[in-house]
Amino acid sequence: MPVSNGREFLSIPGPTTVPDEVLQAMHRPAIEIYGGELMAITNGCLDSLRKVFKTSGDTYIYAANGHGAWEASVSNLFSKGDKVLVLESGRFAIGWGESATRLGIEVEVLAGRPGRAVDVEAVEARLREDSAGEFKAVLVVQIDTATSVYNDIPAIRRAIDAAGHGCLLMVDTIASLGIVDFKMDEWGVDVAVGGSQKGLMTPPGLSFNAVGTKAKAVHQTAGLRTSYWDWTARDGDVHYMKYAGTPPVHLLYALHQSFNMLKKEGLDNVFLRHSLLAEAVRRAVSVWAQANVVSFIIDQPEERADSVTTVRLNGDYDAARLIEYCHRKCGVVLGVGIGEYSDKAFRIAHMGHINAPMILGTLSVVEISLAALNIPHGKGGVQAAIDWLSERVTA
Repeated sequence: MPVSNGREFLSIPGPTTVPDEVLQAMHRPAIEIYGGELMAITNGCLDSLRKVFKTSGDTYIYAANGHGAWEASVSNLFSKGDKVLVLESGRFAIGWGESATRLGIEVEVLAGRPGRAVDVEAVEARLREDSAGEFKAVLVVQIDTATSVYNDIPAIRRAIDAAGHGCLLMVDTIASLGIVDFKMDEWGVDVAVGGSQKGLMTPPGLSFNAVGTKAKAVHQTAGLRTSYWDWTARDGDVHYMKYAGTPPVHLLYALHQSFNMLKKEGLDNVFLRHSLLAEAVRRAVSVWAQANVVSFIIDQPEERADSVTTVRLNGDYDAARLIEYCHRKCGVVLGVGIGEYSDKAFRIAHMGHINAPMILGTLSVVEISLAALNIPHGKGGVQAAIDWLSERVTA
């Protein structure tokens, strides 16, 4: 007999739960798209993006998912035959590199360390070897949702500078923007890409580029520029051209409302909320891991992301069966394992519109499933999460 009737808990790392206020913001008729109220919404969203990226640079909104943001960044900066260095730490920097390859870019992958963040010493060493300056850019993710690793972006910037290399630093923030801090200008990031459907609590369909002055100068000679993605074409005062055509009206209203909610909560409070809830998940997983079947993908605690936790099942235990049980029997949708972790891992998202009862409910269902499926695990994971929150969320 399932106990899944009731409101389903969506615990996948994107798209995340959309708040009622954001849904309501979209519930309106279509409006005039060439100026007026919608122009103010656009300008407000572009300005809010600068605040979240923490940059004085230019920001751009695309009617596209994260793959569109990848292609926009590459096509605006490079010409066929240019070379970039991709820093592997999971699946998504590799995906960005694959997107670049299809556009004619030569991509070299700096192999990652299993269960670890990017090795900044290896980055510096490889860039020192590139004495001719062939690499035009380094591509890296701040958080990879396949492995749930967190990469130290300032340290990567320091490695580039220590090598004396002039390449651009390009960062994917799709799984981190609005979840953990990102200081584009202070950290020396030249281009950042983002998406609407994770920390920004908006339905999929919008993606972003944030562009610094160095990247904007490189852009002028890029040979891959196309009319849709082109930054310069979107820089003018004509509202219609900021989207290379019809604006995604209702998604813009949704995004504008999400920024209002982030502003009301305060970014520092947003980051703290995610940090507390993420650690509650990690406390539970640490207890479950005591029986040596459940384990973290990421070995070092300081390299574990505050947006998602990837949990591996060792031996012959089937993660797909656990995911199916949680959904069908209890109404909780967990993230599947990606790539090499397919059927070997599940992912617990703790990003976006999320609070303590949602996290504790999800953890309780996972603990139910571990017991129901006779998967060996330490007892009391949920209690460990409760203890953590009760100690930190004081009266």
